[in-house]
Amino acid sequence: MEEERTGVERRGHHPLLRGERRKSSFSHGFSSSQIQALSSICDTLIPPLRLESISKENPSQALHSFFKASGSQFPLPDEVAELMKKRGLPEGLMLVSLVLKMLSTRLGTLLLCGFVCLGWKWPFILKFSEISLEKREQVLLNWSSQRFLYPLRLFFAIMKIFCFFIFFSRQTDDNLENPAWEAIGYQVDNKECVKKPPKERPIRKGIIETMNENDSSLVQSLTHRGLKVIEDQRNICKIKCDVVIIGSGCGGGVAAAVLARAGYKVLVLEKGNYFEPEDYSSLEGPSMSEQYESGGIMSTIDAKVMILAGSTVGGGSAVNWSASIKTPNYILREWSADHKLPLFGSSEYLSAMDVVWKRIGVTEKCAEEGFQNQVLRQGCENLGLNVESIPRNSSEDHYCGSCAYGCRRGDKQGTQSTWLVDAVGCGAVILTGCKAEKLVIEENKDGTKRKKCSGVIASCSSENITKKLQIEAKATISAGGSLLTPPLLLSSGLENPHIGKNLHLHPVLLAWGYFPESQSGIQGKRFEGGILTSLHKVVSEESRVQALVEVCALGPASFAAIHPWISGLDMKERMVKYSRTATLFALVRDEGAGEVKLERRIKYRLHPADKENLRSGLRQALRILIAAGAAEVGTYRSDGQSIKCKGVKDEAVEEFLDGVAAGGGPCSRGEHWTLYSSAHQMGSCRIGANEEEGAVDENGETWEAKGLYVCDGSVLPTAVGVNPMITIQTTAYCISNRIAESLKKQEFLVK
Repeated sequence: MEEERTGVERRGHHPLLRGERRKSSFSHGFSSSQIQALSSICDTLIPPLRLESISKENPSQALHSFFKASGSQFPLPDEVAELMKKRGLPEGLMLVSLVLKMLSTRLGTLLLCGFVCLGWKWPFILKFSEISLEKREQVLLNWSSQRFLYPLRLFFAIMKIFCFFIFFSRQTDDNLENPAWEAIGYQVDNKECVKKPPKERPIRKGIIETMNENDSSLVQSLTHRGLKVIEDQRNICKIKCDVVIIGSGCGGGVAAAVLARAGYKVLVLEKGNYFEPEDYSSLEGPSMSEQYESGGIMSTIDAKVMILAGSTVGGGSAVNWSASIKTPNYILREWSADHKLPLFGSSEYLSAMDVVWKRIGVTEKCAEEGFQNQVLRQGCENLGLNVESIPRNSSEDHYCGSCAYGCRRGDKQGTQSTWLVDAVGCGAVILTGCKAEKLVIEENKDGTKRKKCSGVIASCSSENITKKLQIEAKATISAGGSLLTPPLLLSSGLENPHIGKNLHLHPVLLAWGYFPESQSGIQGKRFEGGILTSLHKVVSEESRVQALVEVCALGPASFAAIHPWISGLDMKERMVKYSRTATLFALVRDEGAGEVKLERRIKYRLHPADKENLRSGLRQALRILIAAGAAEVGTYRSDGQSIKCKGVKDEAVEEFLDGVAAGGGPCSRGEHWTLYSSAHQMGSCRIGANEEEGAVDENGETWEAKGLYVCDGSVLPTAVGVNPMITIQTTAYCISNRIAESLKKQEFLVK
């Protein structure tokens, strides 16, 4: 293991993943008075503190600098505003603009802050930026706990998330590093394996990166790779192929390989960009910006659930945490019997699962666990609880804690390293930076009511490509994932009521535990080692799985953004403990569901049973942390709910655990609130036995348009209850084989 983890310094990364140097101008549109108010809020969240505030003995210079640092330092407030404009929802941005405008005036400050803004000297009423730090801190805490004026609570949550994400992810010095990282014990993974990368990657010959193309060169590149291209006078470039696949993740990647291997000319459209292991920088900010939907800052409309979804070649499989868990038998029985879907009870599905398992190189052992998984395992063992090893699509000695930003060792076998390589080897072409805008739906010539899909219209993100692309294909496959497939189908005219409904998120609640190095036998730091290697199942008295407890990968920016804020001093002290803070999460198979009919407009509601299961899982996660030897544990409830463990009596622990619950989000009316998370999205175009029960049939074909298929996590009938990569790829393998059979039958009939 040591030989694998020793290496040499990286010489360079992909330009998109290196991070940006400071901007001198901004386009956020906020006025100077609004930025002044925003600057004061950032200064309150991250205040400059006196050196005597540092509790450590003999603090380092880096720690001195961190405690003196302020969130108001230029250009951080402008960068916060810029990111909010780029990633925020319209109504959230409108709320922020209104509140900042009010805080930039004396009357507005009085209305929003109350009597704390009153002074003894003219003009007697202070603007927010003129109030003392202590009083500003109290104002923010009042907003956070607002039960009736919940827009102020939402405003606080938005400010906290964006401010901390920028502060801890931005690279500010000449080496494009963040001075705070040293103070909190964080190190970017900047080593690489001694083993040299291959001179040429096979997938390269099939990839066309539109960022490097223009109108004429794109036509040449497409033609060179065997596609028929026709340019017409309507500023449209027509491309002909057998199969067009929208998306390159767990569904699209598998479908591309199966159909290309069957002899069909396949074109894959991917709106994200392509990166190789040598490109990855492991820098949280640019890595999330380039490889996640909405830069990793996306939520439900009510800001209750923070959502992570991949957006790069390989989709979620390029940035997930490697967990490769087979579909549980009880799920397959439920889907085949209760939902009347024979596929999931067939040998076809089980054989496909074995094929997937083998192709992505799943291993079932881990040579060495990282800090967080050691905590989970030791806590379970000390409590006499069962702990299982998680199969991973990587080698047994894969010790990479930055796979959420792309696996720099090239060990994790995402679709970009497996299925898409197979597809390109059989003649498939992958077009990056290309977004599907609308499916081409036409009347069917056979006189039936059912329409026909003849392809898709797409556009390229490159400014040098001005023409729209119209891809004509015998089969069109939407594989953009559960959040993007429904909006595409609905905007193209499909009307099945199940499209966009039944969205499952596997909601997650987090717990943390602090393990001082001097008091713990568990070695390492939270960002080291394989991300997911162990799990514990929380089982009810009826032997029903209520929740899974696993560990959570959070870079410093994400960690700070979602962590409770109760004061500037508390937050800085929490961040100093970052590297030795283990985060566990409780994940449930949700009975509740949501909907997504427009991009980034996600609605979701938890079922009461989900809340109860999350509560059980969260309480168990806290028990595990305590049993592993944590000095302090807590939840992510807005008031910083926590307990110091040293010398505490069992009765006090149980009293603390009794107060743990699955609360509401920022828009709730409860005294406290919390943020949920989701990295798994399923079911929004579910398979049904008929069109009254699902959006597509068992072959993945839409009921309304012949030749239009869905092949991603959205087709799953319900939530899976475990990390869904294997289930999605297996379902995609079965569907794409059936598509190949259907195309062959059509060819036979034509002959």
